[in-house]
Amino acid sequence: MSTSNNTSLTEHSRSTIDNFLDNLWMERGLSENTLQAYRSDLYAFASWLSEKPQKISEVQSTEILAYLSEQGTRSARTSARRLSSIRRLYEYLVREGEMAHDPAAKIESPRLGRPLPKSLTEDEVEALIKAPDTSTDLGLRDRAMLEVLYATGLRVSELVGLRLSQVNLRQGVVRVMGKGNKERLVPLGEEAVFWLEKYQREARINLFKNEANDVMFPSNRGKLMARQTFWHAIKRHSLIAGIHKNISPHVLRHAFATHLLNHGADLRVVQMLLGHSDISTTQIYTHVARERLKELHAEHHPRG
Repeated sequence: MSTSNNTSLTEHSRSTIDNFLDNLWMERGLSENTLQAYRSDLYAFASWLSEKPQKISEVQSTEILAYLSEQGTRSARTSARRLSSIRRLYEYLVREGEMAHDPAAKIESPRLGRPLPKSLTEDEVEALIKAPDTSTDLGLRDRAMLEVLYATGLRVSELVGLRLSQVNLRQGVVRVMGKGNKERLVPLGEEAVFWLEKYQREARINLFKNEANDVMFPSNRGKLMARQTFWHAIKRHSLIAGIHKNISPHVLRHAFATHLLNHGADLRVVQMLLGHSDISTTQIYTHVARERLKELHAEHHPRG
């Protein structure tokens, strides 16, 4: 693998790259950090070419592929970034009439795997849900919110904006208006119904100072709760529960989906419950569930 040495750049290559970067800055107003990333990638490529030796404006697709192959990185993301920088350079050279054909046009970028969403184990969820002090009005509110969030997989915006009229405790369902104004009915489950009833009976009216209001979960000032307020509450409760992970309300939505699939739920059902319009968005959770199954196999199988 060749090391990039900026001193080995030819004057032609350096001038070509610098002109491209000046044009990129004027057209798109990119930050200095972004321009520096382009510069680093392209100088490394030009240094590699200078060892052939070959002009940057005479390159064929075979040279670009050879360069990317010789870098030897295991990161598809790094390879994709390098190719993107090279591709932008040659698009510019063709546009400026310095090259007749773009040698990078038909080179495919490496596929980038979608990052797996962070989740919690079932024991961690249990500890988090039990962390609030339910002897206080705010603690009872937080317990009810955590129960509902884990039972339904609601988005945090859907949870904090929940109204009394959306919840039917007798039928045990919550009616949610999600993205794209699509309505869905989500079951609550016995535990969430129990804590919602207890919260409404013992704490909710106190948070509103006995004033009538349709908001299900008010802030401690009796107003509609901001998402950041609930985010801070989850952070606080996770510390009490001894969970040393970067917790957010969205992590409980991930846990809801992952744990359903771990216990055999159908992917289409999880898609409906989450309010995903595209099944491919839901499929990421099958990878999370699969990783968990691998861990359990490795831990408990005699030949794991």
